[in-house]
Amino acid sequence: MHSLYANNSFASLLRPGFHFSGDNNKLSGHYMDYLCFRTLCCKGPPPPRPEYDVVCIGLTGSGKTSLLSRLCSESTDNIVPTTGFSIKAVPFQNAILNVKELGGADSIKKYWSRYYQGSQGVVFVLDSASSDEDLEVARTELHSALQHPQLCTLPFLILANHQDKPAARSVQEIKKYFELEPLARGKSWVLEGSTVDNMDAVKESFSQLIHLLEEKDQETGRI
Repeated sequence: MHSLYANNSFASLLRPGFHFSGDNNKLSGHYMDYLCFRTLCCKGPPPPRPEYDVVCIGLTGSGKTSLLSRLCSESTDNIVPTTGFSIKAVPFQNAILNVKELGGADSIKKYWSRYYQGSQGVVFVLDSASSDEDLEVARTELHSALQHPQLCTLPFLILANHQDKPAARSVQEIKKYFELEPLARGKSWVLEGSTVDNMDAVKESFSQLIHLLEEKDQETGRI
């Protein structure tokens, strides 16, 4: 490989006090080559995106799998309820969320806490259009998660899903019914409505969670 500095006329461009003389077009070309070289060689690779381990919980039918699949640009044509758990690396512009989704069936819920260890954040998805009975069960499970020793200090993203359905409760109705203000006072949480028909809004909700995770990281670094 030939050195860029081997050319005397080009090297002279780098000396203080240089003035153009002679074939200025030729020298200008060398200078543009130099600028391109600096751009390619000095820019370096982009910094790695931080990764966060997040647990995703909610009752069967709340829409956890569909939302996560759409975030990963996967098809939702043949979605079936999660049995056990699944893990997805969900990419965002400024972070990667390694989301551990836990099945929401009665036979699985009792084992949720076994999978909490190592989590840095929580996504709780509820069906805002569900029956009163199921909504009460979701309320109980969310209260339990907010108070669990391994989760109580973590950032929460609470998604009131299926907002596109006629029977959906509004975000304010969910907030009041779930008693989030008194229960989650002093905790780090976000409550947003969601639907698979508006993934831009879902991505924005996850961006809010990432912001909370970053703040948590900074607080930990200051201790």
